[in-house]
Amino acid sequence: MLQRAETPVTLAGVDASREFFESCFSSQGPEVLWVAHLDSTARCIHLAHYEGEESGVDFPLRAIIADAANMGSAGLVMAHNHPSGDSRPSPSDAAATRRLVQAAEALDVTLLDHLIFAGNDCSSMRRMGLL
Repeated sequence: MLQRAETPVTLAGVDASREFFESCFSSQGPEVLWVAHLDSTARCIHLAHYEGEESGVDFPLRAIIADAANMGSAGLVMAHNHPSGDSRPSPSDAAATRRLVQAAEALDVTLLDHLIFAGNDCSSMRRMGLL
């Protein structure tokens, strides 16, 4: 499902991205994935939302890349939650993120960060050196 950002928000840096996505994960529930598509000045031009289950959420790489091509995205910021309470990326999170980085680079799109929320904790794969 795609949603248009009503007010273009600039997602320049981890703190701005964390603040932007925090409200998306304010209630506990199944895993969900949000993808912010950014223009060349890091303004959010589009949001995509993907529902998951308690045990995980699929990373729809083809859909994300197709949206990036259609939107003319210069960058992406992804965020998803871990209902388990552990904000560290799982091996499957890291693998899917690496695949997305490679696919996005082919379109000159940069994955700026992948945030993982768990309760009050948030891990940045960029800050962890995984991007």
